[in-house]
Amino acid sequence: MADQTLDAKGLQCPLPVLRARKVLKTVPPGSTLTVEATDPGAPKDFAAFCEATGNRLASSVEEGGVYRFVIERCA
Repeated sequence: MADQTLDAKGLQCPLPVLRARKVLKTVPPGSTLTVEATDPGAPKDFAAFCEATGNRLASSVEEGGVYRFVIERCA
């Protein structure tokens, strides 16, 4: 279960990632942030974001046009 959740539905690139970056700074290492987004580019964006920041993309799923990402803060 996520420690924090961010609703980024309706936002277009790069806003979901930028908002996630801001919230992730408040998440303690080892905890998670769940992000929900509707931007079709979000899966690629969040994979690149996690790789670049050293955080772990624990899961990435799409259901009914909503993408749900669980990011574990490692750095």
